[in-house]
Amino acid sequence: MKSPNMMILGVGNILFSDEGFGIRVVETLQKLYEFPENISLVDGGVLGLNLLGVISEADHLIVIDAIRNRGRAGDLYRLEKEAIPERIRAKNSLHQVDLLEALTLCQALDKVPETVILGVEPADIETLSTDLTPNIRAKIDPMIVMVTEELDRLGISCRLREKVED
Repeated sequence: MKSPNMMILGVGNILFSDEGFGIRVVETLQKLYEFPENISLVDGGVLGLNLLGVISEADHLIVIDAIRNRGRAGDLYRLEKEAIPERIRAKNSLHQVDLLEALTLCQALDKVPETVILGVEPADIETLSTDLTPNIRAKIDPMIVMVTEELDRLGISCRLREKVED
C-alpha cells in the first residue's frame, strides 16, 4: 500500500511581523527534523490560489498560520472540518481567503486533502518587520510539538536531525 502524501504548509507574509509565523515554523521544522519521502514541507507564503496544484496532490494537509480568533496574543489553535471556513473568513487576510478558495476548488477536482489548520493568535500583523514579536516567537516550539502530534496521529514519524544546520 502506498503511503499517503502529507503536506505541511506554512502560509503568511514574513514582511509583517507575526504574519510570518507559519513560514518561520516550517523553516524551523526543515532545520530540526528529517521527514519521510511522502512528507513535503512547503513555504506557501501568500500564494493562495496558486497553491491549488500542490495542495491537490496531498492526502493530508497541515496548514500553519497566524489566525485571529478573538483570543489573547500567543493562544494556539487547532481547527478542522467545519471550523476552518468560519475562522478563515474572520481573519480578513487575502492569503487566507485564497487558501479557502483553493481548498474549495479541490472539491471540484474531487481531491480534497484531510485538512487541519494549526495557528497562533498574532500580536502584530501590521508592523513592517521580518521579526516575530517575542511572545509569538516563543510559540514556535509549542507549535512544532503540535505538528509532530498531528503526524503521530496519522502514524507518521519524523526524526530529529543528528547535526542541525545553522
